[in-house]
Amino acid sequence: MKSARILIFLLLAGVAAAQEAAPPAKAAPTPLAILVEEAEGANPEIAAAEHGWQAARHGVRQASALPDTEIQVQQFAVGSPRPFAGFSNSDFAYIGIGAAQEFPFPGKRGLRGQVAGREADAQHEQAQSVRRGVVERLKSIYFQLAYLQEERAILERDDRVLADVEEVVEARYRVGQGNQQDVLKAQLQHTRILQLLAKNTRASGELQAGLRQLLNRPPEAPEILAEPLAARPLPYTLAQLLEFARRQNPDVRAQEQMLRKTETQVDLAGRESRPDFSLGYMWQHNADNFRDYYMLTFGLRLPNRGRTSALLAEAVQKREQARQRLAAEVNQRLAEVQSDTVAAETTAEQLRIFREGLIPQAEATFRAGMAAYEAGRQDFETLFASYLDLLNLEIEYQQQLAEHEMALARLEARTGVTLP
Repeated sequence: MKSARILIFLLLAGVAAAQEAAPPAKAAPTPLAILVEEAEGANPEIAAAEHGWQAARHGVRQASALPDTEIQVQQFAVGSPRPFAGFSNSDFAYIGIGAAQEFPFPGKRGLRGQVAGREADAQHEQAQSVRRGVVERLKSIYFQLAYLQEERAILERDDRVLADVEEVVEARYRVGQGNQQDVLKAQLQHTRILQLLAKNTRASGELQAGLRQLLNRPPEAPEILAEPLAARPLPYTLAQLLEFARRQNPDVRAQEQMLRKTETQVDLAGRESRPDFSLGYMWQHNADNFRDYYMLTFGLRLPNRGRTSALLAEAVQKREQARQRLAAEVNQRLAEVQSDTVAAETTAEQLRIFREGLIPQAEATFRAGMAAYEAGRQDFETLFASYLDLLNLEIEYQQQLAEHEMALARLEARTGVTLP
């Protein structure tokens, strides 16, 4: 029995030691779609914009409601400033209870509700703009993070290649076929790669902080691993994208709602010159030996003509201001869509050149140069130049790939389309 316990203890200790010795599992990449969904549900900017829209919706009922009802209580004393003095011996002393209600001219309440409704619609479009802006920033950071991950992999791989080159250089130097300068140059390049890796780590840390902010995660949350980038095609023409921007851009749609709001305000300002009405009713109780009084009042509020004329002129100018702002917004968004489309198309063409020409040619040149250098048919300067060309082209390819995807992300935000 005792030997069995010892055996079980040794087995458990062995399992624990194996778990401690085993390297930690590498985190799996997080798909971008999952992060977008998380941001839409947790980002405080999006939540604040949504609450602003919901608050504006409640303003519609407030604007179209009747003015507050006024309840009146009157006490009329005779012969003394004291309350209820002379109430029992005077025909004039009384206690009155009544109510009064103001009624705007027909049509005013409906127009006020429409103005508030247009404001709520504009708030809704602005909330959509905030959501798209957050998603665009999230995608941009994600694509930059993916680029930095690929850059680190390239640097680490090429540093290993450089180590092989350095061994060959040192071997040739030991047998008198090379020089010390070649060895030092290879070592210097290794140090530069270490410097680039340090810069890469710093930039990645800054991007991780940006991602946590957009996702509303705590600062101590685990780092996010991005999926490798792949160039997506742009299935729409420039004309189609421009039309999408005109119809679906939330900033343009918000300005359209503001224009409709000011148009309704012009109608309302014209209606403000019409009089409003008020109606009141009061019951007045005298002493018990006197009969009660009943009073009905009707009031008419005549607007000041100078004020209403100025109000109408102000509304007309604001309508023209909103019309010009809409035109400026459309022009700006169309220019941005055109610029992003050009960026997406040019980077796609550059990526094709990299894949089909530059990188394969650089790889072939370096492999041939390495073989020639080992055989003593090529100097180190030429070999080192081909090594740097390959390294720089691979990194530049990843940069262009990230820029391509960021241009597509901006197009998605500005046109409302979702690219596969």
